[in-house]
Amino acid sequence: MSALAILVPVLDRPHRVKPLLDAVEASTPGARVLFLADSHDRPEHEAIERELGRESLQVEVDLDGGNYGAKVNRGVALTTESFVFAGADDLEPLAGWFEAAVAAMSDGVCVVGVNDLIDRDRDHATHFLIARAYAELPAIDGSPGPFFEGYSHWQVDDELIATAKHRGAYAYAASSHVRHLHPMSGLAPDDATYQRGRARRRQDHQLFLERSSMWA
Repeated sequence: MSALAILVPVLDRPHRVKPLLDAVEASTPGARVLFLADSHDRPEHEAIERELGRESLQVEVDLDGGNYGAKVNRGVALTTESFVFAGADDLEPLAGWFEAAVAAMSDGVCVVGVNDLIDRDRDHATHFLIARAYAELPAIDGSPGPFFEGYSHWQVDDELIATAKHRGAYAYAASSHVRHLHPMSGLAPDDATYQRGRARRRQDHQLFLERSSMWA
Protein backbone atom coordinates (compact mmCIF):
# COMPACT_ATOMS: atom_id res chain seq x y z
CA MET A 1 0.00 0.00 0.00
CA SER A 2 2.96 2.34 -0.49
CA ALA A 3 0.87 3.87 -3.28
CA LEU A 4 -1.65 5.24 -0.75
CA ALA A 5 -1.47 8.35 1.43
CA ILE A 6 -4.35 8.75 3.89
CA LEU A 7 -4.84 12.39 4.88
CA VAL A 8 -6.49 12.86 8.27
CA PRO A 9 -7.48 16.39 9.35
CA VAL A 10 -7.90 16.24 13.13
CA LEU A 11 -9.41 18.50 15.76
CA ASP A 12 -10.02 17.78 19.43
CA ARG A 13 -10.51 14.01 19.15
CA PRO A 14 -7.41 12.36 20.64
CA HIS A 15 -9.48 9.29 21.55
CA ARG A 16 -9.99 8.57 17.82
CA VAL A 17 -6.30 8.36 16.87
CA LYS A 18 -5.58 4.76 17.93
CA PRO A 19 -8.89 3.22 16.74
CA LEU A 20 -8.49 4.88 13.36
CA LEU A 21 -4.93 3.59 12.96
CA ASP A 22 -5.98 0.11 14.09
CA ALA A 23 -8.62 0.06 11.33
CA VAL A 24 -6.20 1.41 8.71
CA GLU A 25 -3.58 -1.14 9.73
CA ALA A 26 -6.09 -3.97 9.36
CA SER A 27 -7.43 -2.83 5.98
CA THR A 28 -4.47 -1.18 4.24
CA PRO A 29 -1.15 -2.11 5.89
CA GLY A 30 1.77 -0.18 4.47
CA ALA A 31 -0.25 2.98 3.86
CA ARG A 32 1.14 6.36 4.78
CA VAL A 33 -1.09 8.16 7.30
CA LEU A 34 -0.57 11.90 7.61
CA PHE A 35 -2.39 13.60 10.48
CA LEU A 36 -3.00 17.29 9.80
CA ALA A 37 -3.45 18.94 13.18
CA ASP A 38 -3.68 22.39 14.72
CA SER A 39 -0.57 23.67 16.47
CA HIS A 40 -2.40 24.28 19.77
CA ASP A 41 -4.15 20.90 19.96
CA ARG A 42 -1.72 19.30 22.42
CA PRO A 43 -3.86 16.30 23.49
CA GLU A 44 -4.17 15.32 19.83
CA HIS A 45 -0.40 15.67 19.31
CA GLU A 46 0.31 13.44 22.27
CA ALA A 47 -2.11 10.77 21.05
CA ILE A 48 -0.46 10.80 17.61
CA GLU A 49 3.06 10.73 19.05
CA ARG A 50 2.21 7.53 20.93
CA GLU A 51 1.44 5.86 17.59
CA LEU A 52 4.43 6.99 15.51
CA GLY A 53 6.36 3.74 15.94
CA ARG A 54 3.93 1.39 14.22
CA GLU A 55 5.73 -1.16 12.05
CA SER A 56 3.16 -1.65 9.29
CA LEU A 57 2.12 2.00 8.80
CA GLN A 58 3.99 5.21 8.07
CA VAL A 59 2.46 7.60 10.62
CA GLU A 60 3.35 11.29 10.40
CA VAL A 61 1.96 14.60 11.65
CA ASP A 62 1.87 18.17 10.35
CA LEU A 63 0.89 21.04 12.66
CA ASP A 64 0.08 23.91 10.30
CA GLY A 65 -3.66 23.71 10.95
CA GLY A 66 -6.37 25.46 8.97
CA ASN A 67 -9.87 24.39 7.99
CA TYR A 68 -10.69 21.00 6.47
CA GLY A 69 -10.01 22.03 2.88
CA ALA A 70 -6.72 23.73 3.72
CA LYS A 71 -5.52 20.72 5.68
CA VAL A 72 -6.28 18.27 2.87
CA ASN A 73 -4.65 20.54 0.29
CA ARG A 74 -1.53 20.80 2.43
CA GLY A 75 -1.51 17.02 2.83
CA VAL A 76 -1.54 16.61 -0.94
CA ALA A 77 1.47 18.93 -1.19
CA LEU A 78 3.34 16.96 1.48
CA THR A 79 2.84 13.53 -0.13
CA THR A 80 3.83 11.85 -3.39
CA GLU A 81 1.83 8.60 -3.40
CA SER A 82 -0.21 7.63 -6.48
CA PHE A 83 -3.47 7.89 -4.52
CA VAL A 84 -4.56 10.17 -1.71
CA PHE A 85 -7.55 9.52 0.50
CA ALA A 86 -9.27 12.59 1.91
CA GLY A 87 -10.33 11.18 5.25
CA ALA A 88 -11.10 12.24 8.81
CA ASP A 89 -10.53 11.04 12.35
CA ASP A 90 -14.09 9.70 12.74
CA LEU A 91 -13.75 6.95 10.14
CA GLU A 92 -13.36 3.18 10.21
CA PRO A 93 -12.09 1.81 6.88
CA LEU A 94 -13.27 -1.77 6.37
CA ALA A 95 -11.50 -4.62 4.59
CA GLY A 96 -11.40 -4.21 0.82
CA TRP A 97 -12.34 -0.53 0.75
CA PHE A 98 -9.20 0.56 -1.11
CA GLU A 99 -9.37 -2.19 -3.72
CA ALA A 100 -13.05 -1.43 -4.39
CA ALA A 101 -12.36 2.29 -4.77
CA VAL A 102 -9.45 1.70 -7.16
CA ALA A 103 -11.64 -0.65 -9.20
CA ALA A 104 -14.08 2.23 -9.76
CA MET A 105 -11.37 4.33 -11.41
CA SER A 106 -10.66 4.43 -15.13
CA ASP A 107 -8.84 6.62 -17.64
CA GLY A 108 -11.48 9.30 -17.06
CA VAL A 109 -12.61 8.67 -13.50
CA CYS A 110 -10.03 9.72 -10.93
CA VAL A 111 -12.17 10.86 -7.98
CA VAL A 112 -14.09 8.10 -6.20
CA GLY A 113 -16.54 8.69 -3.39
CA VAL A 114 -16.56 5.90 -0.80
CA ASN A 115 -19.62 4.52 0.95
CA ASP A 116 -19.65 5.72 4.58
CA LEU A 117 -22.65 3.46 5.37
CA ILE A 118 -24.85 6.40 6.38
CA ASP A 119 -28.29 5.97 4.83
CA ARG A 120 -28.89 8.67 2.23
CA ASP A 121 -31.31 9.09 -0.65
CA ARG A 122 -28.52 9.67 -3.20
CA ASP A 123 -25.03 8.47 -4.02
CA HIS A 124 -23.32 11.22 -2.05
CA ALA A 125 -19.89 10.86 -0.46
CA THR A 126 -18.04 12.87 2.15
CA HIS A 127 -14.65 11.16 1.77
CA PHE A 128 -12.79 10.36 -1.42
CA LEU A 129 -9.99 8.38 -3.00
CA ILE A 130 -8.28 10.73 -5.47
CA ALA A 131 -5.65 9.90 -8.07
CA ARG A 132 -2.50 11.98 -7.67
CA ALA A 133 -2.79 13.84 -10.98
CA TYR A 134 -6.29 15.02 -10.12
CA ALA A 135 -5.41 15.85 -6.51
CA GLU A 136 -2.88 18.36 -7.80
CA LEU A 137 -5.42 20.20 -9.98
CA PRO A 138 -6.81 23.52 -8.72
CA ALA A 139 -10.37 24.08 -7.58
CA ILE A 140 -12.76 25.15 -10.32
CA ASP A 141 -12.00 28.85 -9.74
CA GLY A 142 -8.25 28.32 -10.07
CA SER A 143 -7.49 28.48 -6.34
CA PRO A 144 -5.43 25.70 -4.68
CA GLY A 145 -7.13 22.30 -4.81
CA PRO A 146 -8.44 19.71 -4.77
CA PHE A 147 -10.69 21.28 -2.09
CA PHE A 148 -11.84 24.90 -2.16
CA GLU A 149 -10.56 26.46 1.06
CA GLY A 150 -13.30 29.07 1.42
CA TYR A 151 -15.68 26.79 3.34
CA SER A 152 -15.32 26.33 7.08
CA HIS A 153 -16.13 22.63 6.62
CA TRP A 154 -19.58 21.94 5.15
CA GLN A 155 -20.02 21.84 1.35
CA VAL A 156 -16.37 21.02 0.60
CA ASP A 157 -17.56 17.56 -0.42
CA ASP A 158 -20.41 18.95 -2.55
CA GLU A 159 -18.01 21.23 -4.41
CA LEU A 160 -15.45 18.47 -4.98
CA ILE A 161 -18.18 16.23 -6.41
CA ALA A 162 -19.66 19.01 -8.56
CA THR A 163 -16.26 19.92 -9.96
CA ALA A 164 -15.24 16.31 -10.64
CA LYS A 165 -18.58 15.64 -12.35
CA HIS A 166 -18.12 18.82 -14.42
CA ARG A 167 -14.76 17.41 -15.52
CA GLY A 168 -16.21 13.93 -16.16
CA ALA A 169 -14.00 12.50 -13.45
CA TYR A 170 -16.31 11.30 -10.63
CA ALA A 171 -17.70 7.91 -9.62
CA TYR A 172 -19.33 6.60 -6.46
CA ALA A 173 -18.14 3.21 -5.18
CA ALA A 174 -20.98 1.65 -3.20
CA SER A 175 -18.83 -1.41 -2.41
CA SER A 176 -15.98 0.66 -0.93
CA HIS A 177 -16.92 0.76 2.75
CA VAL A 178 -15.42 3.35 5.08
CA ARG A 179 -17.75 3.60 8.04
CA HIS A 180 -18.42 7.18 9.21
CA LEU A 181 -18.74 7.21 13.00
CA HIS A 182 -21.09 10.17 13.10
CA PRO A 183 -23.75 11.30 15.61
CA MET A 184 -26.40 11.28 12.88
CA SER A 185 -26.03 7.49 12.73
CA GLY A 186 -25.71 7.06 16.49
CA LEU A 187 -22.08 5.97 16.29
CA ALA A 188 -20.43 8.89 18.12
CA PRO A 189 -21.26 11.54 20.70
CA ASP A 190 -22.28 14.96 19.44
CA ASP A 191 -19.00 16.62 20.33
CA ALA A 192 -17.78 20.22 20.00
CA THR A 193 -16.24 19.62 16.57
CA TYR A 194 -19.57 18.57 15.06
CA GLN A 195 -21.31 21.44 16.81
CA ARG A 196 -18.88 24.00 15.39
CA GLY A 197 -19.45 22.59 11.93
CA ARG A 198 -23.22 22.87 12.22
CA ALA A 199 -22.94 26.45 13.48
CA ARG A 200 -21.25 27.43 10.21
CA ARG A 201 -23.35 25.27 7.91
CA ARG A 202 -25.62 28.10 6.74
CA GLN A 203 -22.76 30.35 5.63
CA ASP A 204 -21.06 27.47 3.84
CA HIS A 205 -24.30 26.60 2.04
CA GLN A 206 -24.78 30.19 0.95
CA LEU A 207 -21.24 30.28 -0.42
CA PHE A 208 -21.87 27.05 -2.33
CA LEU A 209 -25.00 28.54 -3.90
CA GLU A 210 -23.06 31.65 -4.90
CA ARG A 211 -20.46 29.48 -6.65
CA SER A 212 -22.98 27.11 -8.30
CA SER A 213 -22.90 28.90 -11.67
CA MET A 214 -19.38 27.59 -12.24
CA TRP A 215 -20.74 24.08 -12.96
CA ALA A 216 -23.38 25.22 -15.43
